[in-house]
Amino acid sequence: MKIVADPNIPFVREAFAPLGTVQFVPGRQMDAAAVRDADVLLVRSVTPVHAGLLDHSAVKFIATATIGTDHIDLAFLEQRGIGFASAAGSNANSVAEYIVAALLQLANRHKFRLTDKTLGVIGVGNVGSRVVRYAEALGMRAVQNDPPRARAEKLPQFVPLKQLLGEADIVTLHVPLTDGVEDKTVHLFDQSVLFDLKKVPILFNTSRGAVVDNPVLLKAIDGNKLAGVVLDVWENEPNISPELLDVIDIATPHIAGYSFDGKVNGTRMIYEAACRFFGRQPAWTPTLPPPPVPRIELSVNSGEDDEAVLHRVVKRVYDISADDAALRARPREFDKLRADYPIRREFFNTELVLKGAGEQLLRKLAAIGFKLA
Repeated sequence: MKIVADPNIPFVREAFAPLGTVQFVPGRQMDAAAVRDADVLLVRSVTPVHAGLLDHSAVKFIATATIGTDHIDLAFLEQRGIGFASAAGSNANSVAEYIVAALLQLANRHKFRLTDKTLGVIGVGNVGSRVVRYAEALGMRAVQNDPPRARAEKLPQFVPLKQLLGEADIVTLHVPLTDGVEDKTVHLFDQSVLFDLKKVPILFNTSRGAVVDNPVLLKAIDGNKLAGVVLDVWENEPNISPELLDVIDIATPHIAGYSFDGKVNGTRMIYEAACRFFGRQPAWTPTLPPPPVPRIELSVNSGEDDEAVLHRVVKRVYDISADDAALRARPREFDKLRADYPIRREFFNTELVLKGAGEQLLRKLAAIGFKLA
């Protein structure tokens, strides 16, 4: 078989070489000519997969090493009988840890306590549910909005969007990008929402850029409708708005889900799906490199606040300010920053020795994933 793959999928050659010949094509350069004689196509979110790409091709199976599928014309694949797989849930923990790092960074910078804040989580799937769990572990109150789950499960924790926006000090978006009549999320945060906020919240978006109308967001910031903004995803990536970049608190190049663990999970999931589709026995198991920070030893200073310690610990493993600084220094290299992203391992890879820590602090660190020695 011929396998055409985005080179930004880690271990893709090692995993798929036993199934055929792997040819790399950068995600934004994949076109009909590049995939015409391919049997398998492996993509990430930067590659739109539709009839224009696949017409007259030999592709039998397509997989995206991402949790989202808005870049895939699923109806066309079904019509053509092309097999499909995604990596749903693969990087949920990576995104949740990004949210934790951003929360602690902003609390430290603006001198507020997370335990005094309510977090509104919009979209409570694989990522959002983990964000809720971590926020509550940090002592925050979490309010949740997820209309499809609310209809299906009728659970009391799901509240209408208007109620969430009336209660939340910080709002974080974890929805798929959909343009249907029901539960449409394209420009979910538009003029009508951003200029009718009863509170002045901090807004996080790590879902898809178009969930927030970026030009309107810029006007909302200028109009003091928001207390802060964290963006990992942007409209018109990789050509992001320099004006928006200049005025938000934390800006990163679509890497919230880019922990090495999450990316490798995605490769493993699509590899196993391909093996099932072609009736092959999976034979590849990833061997990950040692974590950059295998162990942390810290002493808690007398009278030091738990959240200050949490910030110190998390920053040692994942310094979100470094990602922010890199994008601000090289905004025109958005794709390159993603392609060359340094190895970031998830918290569970780090053993933690804390001297002088109270039981409550230790419980919080364990709850967000750290191994306690």
